[in-house]
Amino acid sequence: MTDAEQKLWRYLRNRQLHGFKFRRQHEIGCYIVDFVCTEAKLIVELDGGQHLEQMAYDAHRTRQLKIMGYNLLRFWNNDVLTNTESVLEVILNTLASPAPHPSPLPDGERVQGAAEIEA
Repeated sequence: MTDAEQKLWRYLRNRQLHGFKFRRQHEIGCYIVDFVCTEAKLIVELDGGQHLEQMAYDAHRTRQLKIMGYNLLRFWNNDVLTNTESVLEVILNTLASPAPHPSPLPDGERVQGAAEIEA
């Protein structure tokens, strides 16, 4: 783990953030996320300088994780290291706000395997 990940993990582990359970380096689909609270479907990602070079990949990855029903927060490593309280406040506010309902599928599309309901 990076220094920023280690610092944030000290606050997230063992249900220290208002009782929410976080996991680190957790696999979701084909992705490994930095931190996730599965009960709240919230992913927290920390980005270093290398993420400037892979913004297109990160955007695609974020879209895919959102399709799976997750909300995603991204913070720069420097923010975690120098402004930890604000980062924790954003995470806590996100956990406290009700999850939005997923958007309905566009006309003509449906989830694979979903049974059709006849009226």
